[in-house]
Amino acid sequence: MLTTYAYNILGSYEDAKDVVQEAYLRFIQRKRTALEDEKAYLIRTVINLSINNKNRQKRERKSYPGEWLPEPVATEHADSLLNRKEILSYSLMVLLEKLTAKQRAVFILKEAFTYDHKEIGEVLDITEENSRKLLNRAKEKLQASETITPSKQADAYINKYLSVIQNADMSQLEKMLYEEVMVISDGGGKVAAFRKPVTGREAVAKLLQGIYKKFYTHVEIRKTSINNQPALCYIEDGRLINCQVFSMQKNVLHNIYFISNPDKLNAFEKNLFKTVTF
Repeated sequence: MLTTYAYNILGSYEDAKDVVQEAYLRFIQRKRTALEDEKAYLIRTVINLSINNKNRQKRERKSYPGEWLPEPVATEHADSLLNRKEILSYSLMVLLEKLTAKQRAVFILKEAFTYDHKEIGEVLDITEENSRKLLNRAKEKLQASETITPSKQADAYINKYLSVIQNADMSQLEKMLYEEVMVISDGGGKVAAFRKPVTGREAVAKLLQGIYKKFYTHVEIRKTSINNQPALCYIEDGRLINCQVFSMQKNVLHNIYFISNPDKLNAFEKNLFKTVTF
């Protein structure tokens, strides 16, 4: 539970594990008799450490090469340190990057974990009124963007997408894309990636077809689920080289996220080879 809370705030599984470890060290160093509610202490510590770490992460990202995307986690058979049902969707994780760390924490506690404002105030050491204001500001920032949920027809749709790409059917591919579809790529400066998002049906169709033809005709492609959304993983010589996460709206592809930064694929790769495809 603690790791899931931290991951949802940080967008980084590795950082989340570090935060939980630090929280436990603080817990051990305290006299247990001094704590009225040990669980509440741990939750409060993890969330506040996560907020501090998120603020530091945002400062460091000013020098990050290109776009930054959350670290993916497997949700077919999620890591035992995560609660699969409480992992936020990948699309929502991306949207939440618009918020401050504290706004994000309030939004997640209220909307995802159904805390009331009194409980949020106790966790974050703020007033109930301040909690309400932070939630309202968070919702205002997210208002222009829809939270996209996975489609029940995702499996069949991804099968069709693969078939269209492999057959180089550009006209059919364009029909599968939202008019203002966007592709965001995160290589972390360690592997090739486009620095800015690519938008528009025609441009994205050309990009997807070109990338497949140049890099992926000879690799293993595996369907999976990342943050409860359909995804494709590309495996070359037994090594995961890229994940593509798809968000769907009205049965068309709305956004596609490419995660190829090897630092963000390490933990996911270990879980990927444990899972079966959907």
